[in-house]
Amino acid sequence: MKEQQPILLSPAYKDYLWGGTKLKIEWGKETDLEILAESWELSAHKDGQSVVKTGAFAGCTLSAYIEKNGKESLGTKAEGMDYFPILIKLIDAKKDLSVQVHPEDAYALENEGEYGKTEMWYILDCEEGASLYYGFSKDVTKAEYREAIENNTLTEILNQVPVHPGDVFFIPAGTVHAIGAGILICEIQQNSNTTYRVYDYNRKDKDGNTRPLHIEKAIAVSDLKKSPELPVIPDGEMVTLAECEYFAVRRIRVKEEKELEISKQSFHSLIVTEGSGTLLMDGESLTFTKGDSIWIPAQDGGYTIQGKCELILSALD
Repeated sequence: MKEQQPILLSPAYKDYLWGGTKLKIEWGKETDLEILAESWELSAHKDGQSVVKTGAFAGCTLSAYIEKNGKESLGTKAEGMDYFPILIKLIDAKKDLSVQVHPEDAYALENEGEYGKTEMWYILDCEEGASLYYGFSKDVTKAEYREAIENNTLTEILNQVPVHPGDVFFIPAGTVHAIGAGILICEIQQNSNTTYRVYDYNRKDKDGNTRPLHIEKAIAVSDLKKSPELPVIPDGEMVTLAECEYFAVRRIRVKEEKELEISKQSFHSLIVTEGSGTLLMDGESLTFTKGDSIWIPAQDGGYTIQGKCELILSALD
């Protein structure tokens, strides 16, 4: 039995030491975890899978849903892929995340057995004065990079950027980065969980241990050029936030009603970031609210969003 209708997904939850409680209090995430750092809203990764919440396959993991519903539900752009292509998270950084970097595909496959990680961040909310690190403030050499790591002065050569709701950061594999305290983001990324930690502020985990660093691998994969200028995201009902070989991401703002098209080329993932509404497709309806994750299998057709809401639409480019 094939299911073409949109479905809701329940996320996998992560309680990393830097997380907060906003995803539970303000975004309706239900978990017994005291700290909720991340909710993996669209994930078929072995480290945490989304679970189908509605429809004929309710209770299945996303991987099981794809297996039962057919790989064609991913779309023709995924025909040559032997893995689920993207992973989408909501991230609540109550404290600073480590300074880190992700490898590109070839290095990751050779050394980690999975693909690399290019990602993008959409800033959902932030505290006044919040900032993050995005690449380097100038071109650096490997020797300068290593010396800064060894001397605990790495942040002095990184590009520190103040953030505001609606800001977008596109982070290709190899970009050294760190989410700062007080920032809530939606992250769209390649389906990979490989992270090389470069600097962690010498802090300890709940067991009193420092977390491992991955200095040599990080130096091997880091882009040492000055970070590029950030894009200016225009206002509008539907705007492109990021496009690359791995994903295309758009922000959609609906005041009353918006009609959208979908094709057999790619599935659609919708993350509801504001408001609530109803999705209408082929005579069926699906109600949603802030924090919900909606999956629509690839198919030729269209659907309508009714309500007052903002959504992040991700698909294969």
